[in-house]
Amino acid sequence: MRAVLRKARAGAVVATAALLGLAGTVDAQALDADRARTTAVGAPSAAAAVDYETWKSDVDKVIDQALPYIQQRIQDGGGQKQAIVLDIDNTSLETYFQWFPPTPAVERVLELTRYASERGVGIFFITARPDLLEQVTRGNLVHVGYPITGLYQRPLGDVLGDPAEYKTAKRAEIESLGYTIIANIGNNESDLVGGHAERTFKLPDYDGQLS
Repeated sequence: MRAVLRKARAGAVVATAALLGLAGTVDAQALDADRARTTAVGAPSAAAAVDYETWKSDVDKVIDQALPYIQQRIQDGGGQKQAIVLDIDNTSLETYFQWFPPTPAVERVLELTRYASERGVGIFFITARPDLLEQVTRGNLVHVGYPITGLYQRPLGDVLGDPAEYKTAKRAEIESLGYTIIANIGNNESDLVGGHAERTFKLPDYDGQLS
């Protein structure tokens, strides 16, 4: 439940920023300054132990395992219609370190998705963010350079439901479109449990601090 509430709060901040027009006015210098402050003191509701550089290093370790697998899996595809599924907050976007849009991409994850997309792999995002944020979320992903084959967000009436069940159902839906999900990448167990993916890769969440 705490993870769901943190997701909802982050979504509310994103929505507020969008309504205020901040997505078009926050420049790179301001983003860097805000990130530096967050690195020093931690996000407002979390312990200060989550350090930006440590987090990036821990993300790199996971992607260093995922990338060669995905490269080989694409090579051995044998004509399959392949897909990669990703969570958004603290998986595709650095939400913990910059809530206000445009939120920067997680660079190694962005590089991986571009590599796969250029080779015909579908890139799908499944997030617990409510669907009323679809325009903001899609705009942010496009702004930072993500290819998007599909974006799934939860109906507003379902935001307090089980995120694992929701995400599992959406992966099954992607499979029903004829895709083989070769990799599922997220930073929370609810992103990864439930099957419907050949391999899962978990980015750090530090006991739920980066939900």
